[in-house]
Amino acid sequence: MGILDKRVVIITGAGGGLGAAHARVFAAEGARVVVNDINRDAAQKVVDDITAAGGEAIVNTSDITDYEDSANAVKDAIDTWGDLHCVLNNAGINRDRMFASMTESDWDAIMSVHLKGHFCISSHAVHYWRSQFKAGKPVSARILNTTSGAGLQGSIGQSNYAAAKAGIAALTLNQAAELGRYGITVNSVSPAARTGMTTAVEAMATRMAAPSDGSFDYWAPENVSSLLAWLASEASAEVTGRVFEAEGGKISIADGWRSTEGVDKGDRWAPAEVGNAMETLLAKETPAQKVYGS
Repeated sequence: MGILDKRVVIITGAGGGLGAAHARVFAAEGARVVVNDINRDAAQKVVDDITAAGGEAIVNTSDITDYEDSANAVKDAIDTWGDLHCVLNNAGINRDRMFASMTESDWDAIMSVHLKGHFCISSHAVHYWRSQFKAGKPVSARILNTTSGAGLQGSIGQSNYAAAKAGIAALTLNQAAELGRYGITVNSVSPAARTGMTTAVEAMATRMAAPSDGSFDYWAPENVSSLLAWLASEASAEVTGRVFEAEGGKISIADGWRSTEGVDKGDRWAPAEVGNAMETLLAKETPAQKVYGS
């Protein structure tokens, strides 16, 4: 049917926005999709759309921030289709405030949904795949994480969100390094697309509106889904530990932190000497991209 024929995939936060687009594109490519969302009605609508189009999907309402409950998403996939091949961690929320005004609850909510949410279902899936590997069964599994430009370069008014998304990028690198031995690849995507989160501001909604003339819909979430569908497929087996960016028809790799040549005295720097080293370092550096909104 497509590049994901009969591959079983869990997509979190798939009741709307990017997650719903991912679910529909994956199903159209032959995937069997667990549509995870705490909003059962929204998830059911996506499942109904998929099944009406001839695809396979089920609803799962596991809380991705609850370790025990999140195991049910993996269980539902295996009970329904006998296997699991991919977890796409997509679910997310915003609690935007300037850092000086941010509350503890603003911080904790973002860390729970984004960072812990990326851990829970993936952890249960990895336990399943590792047991399959140790039993001598072939494993071609995928974890797909969702980071953000906010996490890659910062974003004014979103220090909690930026920190969580940066953590997800680092988590991706670690997972890839540790899990490859079991037949599991791990990649992350930073999407730029029209969703409820990105169009909450009127100016952004206007900028990202779908064209009325039938031309290419640059901000359509399905543009991002295509990259993720390929990464979930068997064809991507050699690609792991990458952070990709997807916007419109453009796919790129985010080039992360790298050590520079540095300045080496060969001895301890006296505090007063560090200024000279700093002048040399800053003169040679390639500046980071500007923080969004600065």
